[in-house]
Amino acid sequence: MSTAKFLPLILLAAAAVFFAARLVGNPYVFFAGYVVLQYIVLSTAWNILGGYCGYVNFGSAAFFALGAYSTVAIYKFITENEFYRLPMPVLILIGGAVSGLVGFGMGYLTLRLRGAFFAIATLALAVVLQTLIVNWDFVGGSRGAYIVRPEEIAPIGPYIRYLFLCMLLLAVAAITIARLIEHSRLGYGFATIRDDELAAEAAGVPTLKLKLIATTISGALMGMAGAPFPYYIGYLQPASTFGLDYAVNSIAMPLIGGTTSWIGPLVGAILLGSLQQIATVTISSAVNLLIVGFLLVGFVIVAPNGIIGLVHKYLRHQPDDELVGRRALGADHQGREHPGRIGPIDESPPAAC
Repeated sequence: MSTAKFLPLILLAAAAVFFAARLVGNPYVFFAGYVVLQYIVLSTAWNILGGYCGYVNFGSAAFFALGAYSTVAIYKFITENEFYRLPMPVLILIGGAVSGLVGFGMGYLTLRLRGAFFAIATLALAVVLQTLIVNWDFVGGSRGAYIVRPEEIAPIGPYIRYLFLCMLLLAVAAITIARLIEHSRLGYGFATIRDDELAAEAAGVPTLKLKLIATTISGALMGMAGAPFPYYIGYLQPASTFGLDYAVNSIAMPLIGGTTSWIGPLVGAILLGSLQQIATVTISSAVNLLIVGFLLVGFVIVAPNGIIGLVHKYLRHQPDDELVGRRALGADHQGREHPGRIGPIDESPPAAC
């Protein structure tokens, strides 16, 4: 399906989700739905580098926090100087630009590392950025910062509904970008890096350039996901953005859904995010990571390629099993007609000498 046909369909699905949430009549649906949509963006962004290129990134929380604290810095600057407040789409673009630049810089410094060394380097980036934020008094430092949000946005209604709509459109954009990458020459280049980077370099593929593009796009999308977060939570502190939840969930959701396709992170985020929100209401938010752990262990055993990989395996082997059965019946029939012979029988007359 071409992008021209795919985009109207996903926009129609997003509109259906928004109006279905309004029909429920419970404001908590927008609070919980915002978190699930946020994880859709984060997991899709992680998958561009971790799934398409095969480079595991443990620094998701750092890029998410960069987007959030860029919003806090702008909010503080505008409040102190009594400037006009920027609309949320502009804040999202600014957060994406900041995180994308940091992603490019991180990639340039660390992408010559591979495997576990690259993963450790991304984890170190998160620690360094958290230390800088904790000691930056302008954005609240270790004390945190309060964000006063409007009560309503006309004509949408309550502000949480507006944030839900912004994150819904951002999720549509992230999914569309991931799908475009997957079916483009850029995606094929990413796949060569994932399958065999040394062979790709030997074949002339510009691996460093492609990896820099992947880190930039991935970091920008994560920063965009974090930009509205201060207005959602109201009080932002380092522990709420650099928490383990974002780093673990952004990795676990693509792994559970499937990392080789754009739809894998979407399925994993909806499944895992919904389960966590249900557990938060019925039990406690403390069991969220426990749920992630159990699901990860289960899927590693049952479906190491994720839900999408399991479905593809079933669909791929279903016709093959039928074909094998037909071939076995045909061979058995030939064996009964021509005992002691294996394979097709050549009934043509011998050539004349």
